Amino acid sequence: MSNITTIVKSIRNIMRKDEGVDGDAQRISQMVWMLFMKIFADKEEEWKESRKTYKSPLPEKLKWQNWAADENGLTGDELIIFINDELFPILKTIEPTDTDQSVIVKSVFNDTYNYMKKGTLFRQVINEINKIDFSNNNLERHVFNDIYESILKELQSAGSSGEYYTPRAVTQFMVDVIDPQIGETVLDPACGTGGFLTCTLDNLSKKDGFDQNSLVVQHSIRGIEKKPLPHLLCTTNLILHGIEKPAITKGNLLTIPYKNWKGKNQVNLVLSNPPFGGQEEDDTEKNFPEEFRTKETAELFLALIIKILKKNGRASVVLPDSSLFGEGVKARIKQELLEKCNLHTIVRLPKGVFNPYTGINTNLLFFDKGKPTKEIWYYEMPYPKGIKNFSRSRPIDIKHFDDIKKWWKGRKENQFAWKVSIDEIKERNFNLDIKNTHVSIAEKVFTTEELLVKMDTSFQKSATLLSKIKKALI
Repeated sequence: MSNITTIVKSIRNIMRKDEGVDGDAQRISQMVWMLFMKIFADKEEEWKESRKTYKSPLPEKLKWQNWAADENGLTGDELIIFINDELFPILKTIEPTDTDQSVIVKSVFNDTYNYMKKGTLFRQVINEINKIDFSNNNLERHVFNDIYESILKELQSAGSSGEYYTPRAVTQFMVDVIDPQIGETVLDPACGTGGFLTCTLDNLSKKDGFDQNSLVVQHSIRGIEKKPLPHLLCTTNLILHGIEKPAITKGNLLTIPYKNWKGKNQVNLVLSNPPFGGQEEDDTEKNFPEEFRTKETAELFLALIIKILKKNGRASVVLPDSSLFGEGVKARIKQELLEKCNLHTIVRLPKGVFNPYTGINTNLLFFDKGKPTKEIWYYEMPYPKGIKNFSRSRPIDIKHFDDIKKWWKGRKENQFAWKVSIDEIKERNFNLDIKNTHVSIAEKVFTTEELLVKMDTSFQKSATLLSKIKKALI
């Protein structure tokens, strides 16, 4: 990891000297598309050996080994002219017809750009990238994982890019509990950099009979991402995890009519951390039935996930506290969830899990489609001993979930776990924001944000009660 960190740091320092690269997002995007070209070249060599019929979608002149591999090769103005006038124009207009790889290349370069202007600096970056060996099948994925982790830390620092990142420990816990099986279709409808999908593949690889080259596995992984940089990262990561099919679609799933999700379009598993706190473009909500129409992204994704699951399908979804309570559309979507699915578990994560992006309290919802909810188990995850808050330097770790995993199969109420009947949920007008019954209000210390949420909930309850009283009086 230290060697990779040194190389990534060196690339960053070189790019900072280039006047064309403006800020972290452009620098990371520039580095990742160049890494993609290097990785794609190494994988092509592997594909040529494994199947004689392999046909490269790239013209010979554009292959990494023919313009970048020689450290004394193209440089200066000649290199920049080649990149801007030949490489990008051809890759952006490549016909995605003959092979799966041509579709992947087209999707990657459609919204990717070269920001660097100085050819000598560009050559220095190429030479740094060539120090990374992706040719060893046993090591290549681990090498990229190190780069991937380094890039994610860079994205953390970028601040506004927080939507791309779910802590690895949270991702792994959700996948471990859902336990994907070989042959099940897995979708992340807002897949970001692909953490859930690659973690699913890691999980599947430990099962008997797993073959990453089988069509069953190749066709089982699906993701949608609307932003170019995470789409590029996700595609590159999946290639190194053995996925050669165009698994990631670039776009926004919320723009597809709700009624279209049926039959072969539905999936067995959904694992996702849909963006929350944002609002969708005008008219996006018109793709949904009138009773579910809202501009709030998290709510739309929850309604969509319920629809997109096959019967007996399973899901694990990250949602903020604000999605658990609320009247109107929010209540109707939660009612739909509880009537169409068995929402069997809500894990309430400690504050700060998503630091430094947000301090908003978050929850992990686990549900199965096909039977209505009869009761919901809640587990309020405590801070580990010696930790008062999570941070960038002290993130949540998979071992912090050990107690929940032990509790999961033989569930019993304890100081962190309790269950609530569907009748009580209905009485609360489908408000799922239920606090730990084993902790008294006097014992609990609330943050300002939590107090505001409590006040908002109280006001909503009061408004509902007043409405009922008015109706009764009339």
